[in-house]
Amino acid sequence: MLVQQILKSKAKTGILIVKSDAKVSEAAKVLAENRIGSVVVSDDDGATAVGILSERDIVRELARVGASCMEQPVSASMTSKLVTCTSQTSAEEVLTTMTEGRFRHIPVVENGKLTGLVTIGDVVKAQLSQLAMEKQALEGMIMGH
Repeated sequence: MLVQQILKSKAKTGILIVKSDAKVSEAAKVLAENRIGSVVVSDDDGATAVGILSERDIVRELARVGASCMEQPVSASMTSKLVTCTSQTSAEEVLTTMTEGRFRHIPVVENGKLTGLVTIGDVVKAQLSQLAMEKQALEGMIMGH
């Protein structure tokens, strides 16, 4: 299964972004209101990603500098060394990358442009769906259908 298939199965809500100069408190509000774990940081309305800000990034900054981090710009807390994938990356490769990097969200980039965001939940759901279809096909073969 490829990332493009996972993206097609996701709801078409768009990629939530914040600007790098937004306050961390504003980004935290976006996370909370949308019940999500990370937001892409983009200064050109989502065309390209300059970073990603996760709940973990915020918690680490809170532990490091205290509540004042909520008034700092997102650029001070975000992960700027982005690990990305393309629509042609396999689900297995994405899972391996996420597991080894210990993160749960990966931006999808094509020709330098941000085209989507895949979560570990998206990939696991797709893998489970594929396994269920394979199981059904095998059962059908065994039963002679």
